[in-house]
Amino acid sequence: MDVAVAVILLLFASFVALGVVAAVKTARAVKRGVERTSIEARRVVEDTGLKARRYSRPGPAGKLAELRLALRTSVASTGEALEGQAAVDPSLSEAVALLSRLRSHAQELDAELRLLEREPDRARIAARIGELEERTRRITHSADSLRWAAQDRARRFADDDLAALGRDIDLEAGALRHWAPAALPEPGPVPEPHIQPGTRRERTSEPGAGQPPKAL
Repeated sequence: MDVAVAVILLLFASFVALGVVAAVKTARAVKRGVERTSIEARRVVEDTGLKARRYSRPGPAGKLAELRLALRTSVASTGEALEGQAAVDPSLSEAVALLSRLRSHAQELDAELRLLEREPDRARIAARIGELEERTRRITHSADSLRWAAQDRARRFADDDLAALGRDIDLEAGALRHWAPAALPEPGPVPEPHIQPGTRRERTSEPGAGQPPKAL
């Protein structure tokens, strides 16, 4: 009896522990989803604001907004392309690591550009525009190179897979069209009729066969 109670308590404790673990994992997943959604929403809002300032503020202020928008768009697009394909192509892990380092430089430059947007001295901003534009160009060029290489790699794999699939289909189609009629059995010798012993065979070819004998 005590053993049965102990087993029941152990099972109950196991179920409770599994429930707690599942609840914690669910809460973490929900939290990550909320954080991801919040980050994406904040990025959309900031990008919309940058687009507005790009055209509404002429001069250095508008140029800063243009540089920030180009920087954020290039790095974000490359991240989506690499991280989406890395799940099915492990060879992109090194490219993802390089993008992580490049993203750090992009975040530093974006923070610097954000501070300059609030700089009241327009002459100071104009003096640094050339340097900031060159740094932005270098980062966006590197990000674009990674993204384009990943896209070319994915397209090449898709073309190779489609070509292999086409060859397999051609082979299967040829096999389906190749048929031959079923071979008929060759005719064998006709068996002779079997005559039981003691059976008299009637003669019909001799003259007078089948007529009664004439009287002498």
